[in-house]
Amino acid sequence: MTTTSEEDLEQFRDSVRGALADVSTSARVRAAMMTEHGWDEATWRLLVRLDLPGLMLPERVGGGGLGPAEFAVAAEECGARLACSPLFATSVLAVPLLLALDDADALDRHGRRIARGELTATVALAETGARWDVSEVRATARREGDGWRLDGVKHHVVDGASADLLLVVARTPDGLAVFAVERGAAGLEAESLVTLDLTRKMARLELTGVAGELVGPVGCEAALAAATDVSRALLAAEQTGVAQRCLDMVVDYAKTRIQFARPIGSFQVIKQRLADALIQVESARSAVHTATRSDGAGLARDSRVAALMAGRASTWVTAQTIQLHGGVGFTWEHDAHLYFKRARTSARLLGQADEHVAALGELLEHEVA
Repeated sequence: MTTTSEEDLEQFRDSVRGALADVSTSARVRAAMMTEHGWDEATWRLLVRLDLPGLMLPERVGGGGLGPAEFAVAAEECGARLACSPLFATSVLAVPLLLALDDADALDRHGRRIARGELTATVALAETGARWDVSEVRATARREGDGWRLDGVKHHVVDGASADLLLVVARTPDGLAVFAVERGAAGLEAESLVTLDLTRKMARLELTGVAGELVGPVGCEAALAAATDVSRALLAAEQTGVAQRCLDMVVDYAKTRIQFARPIGSFQVIKQRLADALIQVESARSAVHTATRSDGAGLARDSRVAALMAGRASTWVTAQTIQLHGGVGFTWEHDAHLYFKRARTSARLLGQADEHVAALGELLEHEVA
């Protein structure tokens, strides 16, 4: 549960929104997405100045000591601006995992640099079919002297080709474990992937005898699940920002686009679609609000609900944005397609809708029992 007041959260939202409006413009997003690493240095430096990379890290390592409820505000605003930066991979994926593993030495060593913006990180979990599912992890880790060697292939790793630190999930004889691997380590090959969403780079990683440092305990399935629940709730916050931004864009357009001597927003069919979009956006925001203030079994359930609501809202509203803009909405020059592509890829990133429904069914059955 957050102790930050709603008034303070809104002030925080205004500061992040105002700062991103100046640096994460359409032109800069388009320029960044065409670069090799896929993010804009000025945007990243701004997010560092706002202390966002370490917002959820404890104060003892230079972090903000806050939680998902506060970070969700920043995630939503970054989604609204399609902010091209390592923030998602570092603070939405890697930081929750570092916290869940509860390895004081690793947190001290890596957390301080993350909080200062000196270290970017990501999580390499998905393998077959790019599914975020620990049961499908086939990468292996074997002991060699006092260390570990990793072998396997990871797919669709966010910022996998540019992150300084990779938290690789691998299987040991005693269960799953997480290993810290430095970018450029011997035996590590990273291949950038061509994906639908150009604003979020992904990579395929091949590990052949790569040296890894164990983070946390062996047999960390519970920590992986807890971290994924937090990451899923924060991804839903970002998806809500995507949907809200598109709703704002299409409402502004409906007010100024004239057909038959009237703004198209005055037509009943347009009003109905915009009303439906508003309901979906607000429902997603409410689900995110609940999820980012939950913990334990409640978070496992509420993060799935948030993922379903936000995934549906972002994919539907972005599609409506293209259609309601008419011909211009289908052009490369308009930003609608960038939001549409982000929504489509995000809806598959940490689980698909059918997986969320199945997981919710199991959770509810367990609660009833």
